[in-house]
Amino acid sequence: MPEYLLPDVGEGLTEAEIVSWKVKVGDLVAVNDVVVEIETAKSLVELPSPYAGAVTAILVAEGETVPVGTPIIAIGDPSEVPAGGGADGGMDIDLSNPAASGGGEGESLVGRIKADRVAQRRARRPLAEAAGVRTALADVHDVYNQNATDQHAKVKHLVHAVFDDAEDQALAAGAPTSPVPATAPEVPAPAGDVRALAKPPVRKLAKDLGVDLGTIAPTGPGGTVTRADVEGALGAVLPVSPVPAAVAAPVAGGETREPIKGVRKMMATAMTESAFTSPHVTEWVTVDATATLELVARLKQRREFKGVKVSPLLVFARAVVLAARRTPMINSYWDEAAGEVVVKHYVNLGIAAATPRGLVVPNVKDAHALTLVELAQAIEGLTATAREGRTQPADMAGGTFTITNVGVFGIDAGTPIINPGESAILCMGAIKPKPWVVGDQVVPRQVTTLALSFDHRHIDGATGSQFLADVADIVADPANALLF
Repeated sequence: MPEYLLPDVGEGLTEAEIVSWKVKVGDLVAVNDVVVEIETAKSLVELPSPYAGAVTAILVAEGETVPVGTPIIAIGDPSEVPAGGGADGGMDIDLSNPAASGGGEGESLVGRIKADRVAQRRARRPLAEAAGVRTALADVHDVYNQNATDQHAKVKHLVHAVFDDAEDQALAAGAPTSPVPATAPEVPAPAGDVRALAKPPVRKLAKDLGVDLGTIAPTGPGGTVTRADVEGALGAVLPVSPVPAAVAAPVAGGETREPIKGVRKMMATAMTESAFTSPHVTEWVTVDATATLELVARLKQRREFKGVKVSPLLVFARAVVLAARRTPMINSYWDEAAGEVVVKHYVNLGIAAATPRGLVVPNVKDAHALTLVELAQAIEGLTATAREGRTQPADMAGGTFTITNVGVFGIDAGTPIINPGESAILCMGAIKPKPWVVGDQVVPRQVTTLALSFDHRHIDGATGSQFLADVADIVADPANALLF
């Protein structure tokens, strides 16, 4: 049966985390149906199926990070789906292991267990007295002791699932049952480092909270660790102060550990590389943006912009594109390997966006060729997708210049770090009413501060200053855009 290998969905990505499965064992899928959502070092990505057929196995659990090229799901003929597939919440038996499921010794073992379970229930004899079942369980644990691996843990999970299924069938058929006596002997735990049993959502919760499943006493069916077990273990490590039942907060001095992965890990690597590779220079200018706000208000009333978000960011973006015509070196990058400075004669305008998973910078392709309405639509679409965490790697590739807007947080300005592969970045500050000298009078005006960071290896102060002054001129009087 074909196995779907985790693809490289970006530029040289090496691994990804399985965030959530959209299918389960037994589901029928067509080509291009979305089967899984993954998180790469750049974004959340939904992967479509390259095959048509039935899901026969989920090979990687939610919350696990695996290298590109790893088999993550098997899709084949519907007749190959194992009986009761997916009943354990999506963590399925590897069909390539005959001892686990689908044939050989493993198949006869499961059959014996199920038959013995039903027979003993119908005979009103406790399960603990069923010699056949005890023998079968002993066989299972012998396998564990010989080679305690994750696959054997999965077999154990299947065994408990079969017991539960058999009991349900017996009850449905009207066969009386009797509980296992409290004194029923327990089969000793297998030797070796057997992975704790837990469903993928519980395993992911434990991973996110930094709780070791191996240290938790399971209370769930068949010795599985439940969500309540994980939360209880966390409470033992991080006691909480007495608060109303509707509010749960850690006491002062507690800790929360958050894994460094995915988008956040990529952001940290990129910013560190940029900060310690490119010699940054930052220049500032304070400008009266009253005319820009007046233009934004007028644009909102025009029918061309109906249904489109119009904000000062749109005017700043247009100003950047126009100013780059006069100082094209701003729209370039330093190619260390080739020993060249590459000047781009197109503008792929990046818009930095904060998301729950970290900072992403999607870019508007060929922003220099768009009308004002098209630019507004492109910015709105990119930022909305970014906030949902669904920006695709292609949307973040190939940027030439970036704008970051800290003004939305009420911040006056900052010293931004250049996005890798580019040479400059513009920081927009908050637009606030301040006293401003107009002629011989001091009047209230809408004032903002712009900060430009640029790579001083090939962009000198004159070039950077000229670009920043041109942007400021357009922000102060948008009619100046006609001069560029």
